[in-house]
Amino acid sequence: MRFKPPKTKHGRRTISLPATIVAVLREHRRKLLEQRLALGLGRPEEAALLFPLNPEGDPIPPNRLTRRWQDACKSLGLPRVSFHALRHTHASALIAAGVDVVAISRRLGHANPTVTLRIYAHLFTRDDSKVVAAIEKALAPRDVR
Repeated sequence: MRFKPPKTKHGRRTISLPATIVAVLREHRRKLLEQRLALGLGRPEEAALLFPLNPEGDPIPPNRLTRRWQDACKSLGLPRVSFHALRHTHASALIAAGVDVVAISRRLGHANPTVTLRIYAHLFTRDDSKVVAAIEKALAPRDVR
């Protein structure tokens, strides 16, 4: 297994995370550091994986991650879906929350919003009441004193 750069420049990006998730990830990293120190391995490199296979920091083989994901779904009584489906679930939740397509496109690493619309167009609401409200507001008489 080897790491390679993303296929496009849009594949390398910074995304924002909620503070609650950042706190959980920091706690996880702290536990990893404690484990490494207890084993006499010292501090990992700055670019070390946050979810390694073992204390030495080896990457989890994709087939093992897939098996673990399938086992977790089964034990929780969830439908059998691929790990990659989480990406689509994330995009669907953002669309349902009314996040604009440009922001979603950037977060997913799509080259442009057209790609996002092509994949997720069926999820965007056909209700244009927000459009009507925006036009109504723009046309409303203004108090010019």
